[in-house]
Amino acid sequence: MISIITPVYNGEKFIDSCLQVVIDQNCLEVEHIIVDGGSSDKTVDIIKDKANQYPHIRWISEKDKGQSDAMNKGIAMAQGEIIGVLNVDDFYEVNLLNRICEIFQTLPEPSFIVGNCNIINQKEQLIFINKPSQLRTIDLLLGRRLNDDKMIDASFPVNPSAYFYHKSLHQKIGLYKVEDHYSMDIDFLLKAVCSSHV
Repeated sequence: MISIITPVYNGEKFIDSCLQVVIDQNCLEVEHIIVDGGSSDKTVDIIKDKANQYPHIRWISEKDKGQSDAMNKGIAMAQGEIIGVLNVDDFYEVNLLNRICEIFQTLPEPSFIVGNCNIINQKEQLIFINKPSQLRTIDLLLGRRLNDDKMIDASFPVNPSAYFYHKSLHQKIGLYKVEDHYSMDIDFLLKAVCSSHV
């Protein structure tokens, strides 16, 4: 099973679409875990409505200490052996989750895989494409390079929606640092690349 974790706070503008993206995957081996940080808008109402219709949606709503804390709560709730992160304003390509489940059946544990990540603006225009070819710690440390077409050609993704990994990886590297509010993805990626089959 694959556990998709979505941390959210006051995300009423995006949460319905986010939930629908996972529903539309038609993946039988998925649970979608929503960790709401105590939203004051209509986010929780939207989650409740969808969760009543779709049993693969599991959720909690309580104050947290930020996104790292929310991610750790989602990981603790996860029943799947594969973890994916879907930020509330991101989406997956059609049939991605079924393909991810197939790929992980052939991989040793713990493994970490990554795919392309298209970055689209509010006008639904493609801003850049992150096409990782080889995961190397040095690429993350040195940052991205911009080519002449203003398309980023990075070999190390930093958008969590582009990667999936075995939950058991957390036994080797620990959870997200709760006190880290800005670079938790980079810290996680550095540890993941050094501690898993990539």
